[in-house]
Amino acid sequence: MTIEPEIHTAAGVVRGSWESGVAVFRGIPYAQPPFGARRFAAPAPAQPWDGVRAAQEFGPPVPQADCAIPGDCLTLNVWSPDLGGAGLPVMVWIHGGAYLEGTSRNPHYDGATLAACGVVMVSINYRVGVEGFAHVAGAPDNRGILDQIAALRWVQDNVAAFGGDPGAVTVFGQSAGAGCVAALLTMPMAAGLFRRAIAQSVPGTYFSPGLAAAVSATIAAELGVQSTAHELADIPPGALIDAMDAIVQKMPGFVDSWGPMALTPTPFSPIVDGDVLPHAPWRALADGAARDIDLLVGHTRDEYRMFNDRLGSEVTDEELTATLDHLAPAADSSGGYRAVYPEATPGQLYELVNSDWLFRMPSLHLAHAQRAGGGRAWTYELCWSYNREEGSSHCLDFLLVFGTLGAEEVRSHPAARPHAADELIRVAHHMRTDWLNFATTGDPGWAPYDPDTRPTRVYTAEPTTQPYPEELSRRIWSTHHFDTLDLLHRR
Repeated sequence: MTIEPEIHTAAGVVRGSWESGVAVFRGIPYAQPPFGARRFAAPAPAQPWDGVRAAQEFGPPVPQADCAIPGDCLTLNVWSPDLGGAGLPVMVWIHGGAYLEGTSRNPHYDGATLAACGVVMVSINYRVGVEGFAHVAGAPDNRGILDQIAALRWVQDNVAAFGGDPGAVTVFGQSAGAGCVAALLTMPMAAGLFRRAIAQSVPGTYFSPGLAAAVSATIAAELGVQSTAHELADIPPGALIDAMDAIVQKMPGFVDSWGPMALTPTPFSPIVDGDVLPHAPWRALADGAARDIDLLVGHTRDEYRMFNDRLGSEVTDEELTATLDHLAPAADSSGGYRAVYPEATPGQLYELVNSDWLFRMPSLHLAHAQRAGGGRAWTYELCWSYNREEGSSHCLDFLLVFGTLGAEEVRSHPAARPHAADELIRVAHHMRTDWLNFATTGDPGWAPYDPDTRPTRVYTAEPTTQPYPEELSRRIWSTHHFDTLDLLHRR
């Protein structure tokens, strides 16, 4: 008979379970439920409990589409291969979801495979949507990221009891999660809470308070209220979600006022408030804000493919011109996308500029800024794919790292390439090993970023290290400075 593992945390004892040789603890509260008087407040530490708390089920999701029921949702989960005080490296996962959705109970975020390789794996829930990222007068901005900081403090206080080393914490995230990681690198409140960071597909969107306030006011107006903590307090989370969804559908119509963020799938991003988040990450890193934190950052090749609602339909030259006017750098000495990619169709250029503006160039520029500020960075690009239609799509990288994309799933996909299932195992192993090496030693296994040679780990069926593959796009964006997005004041 297997004895269920019990661990003493600062708030009380938790009982987990053994699963294939890994101790798993689910649904541990790190902060009080964000409802009632705490709804739009900064997170407060979880209340202590008496006795033994069962930690074998994931906590409920935070309010989001199809789930707006109050519950003890600010929870985290721990996978450990050794509870004996081994001082293992710790990896803390921050999920993506366009700052709108996501939950650590997603089976694709299962930490068992990573933990079995010798790390303590932690995943967290944090507030999303209006609850976590809207600008609400009378409430702190960036509440979702404040939740993440509270979880990282919990890790510092408790992870040693699970076999982890609080001095060897790597925070890693993808998409909106990577945007949060980039913000955490620069936030004074997060100083000292982690030693390394992995940012996978960093979005290039960080909002000024003015832009964030305009978005929030528009959402609140759908409900006939103002975006204040007082007036929103009595609005059920589900009603706020419906109002938010209505504005998402209308966002392209706000592009002349809200700027290019209106062409993205989300009305939210971290808010550069000058206090909790003093500056956009690129500027802060270039000024040395994270010079003591090692950074691994990169993206997939076909970042925009899964968002592209124009696939299979013709993009006209006029539509492409409008997109380039909104997204491409204003001062482009290279001659622009049409000149640099003369053989590309308007549809291909439409996807390219969206990929570059939203994910690829922000990720590359983050490495450049980290190096400029005296820190070390490593870059990668995922070019492998199993699906002829989706290519090396957004999100594919974390499926490989977590090992939650199965060979049979690939083999049975109608658009799968020949031999893709066999390649999957090798590519996933390479990526996961590199991530683990980085979390353990601070070196993933290839040369750090250098602005002249730009060595990049390129994951194909047989990974290689080579100069940055997207050189044509890099030249287009070489003089662009990613920074805080503001209102355009055109409406």
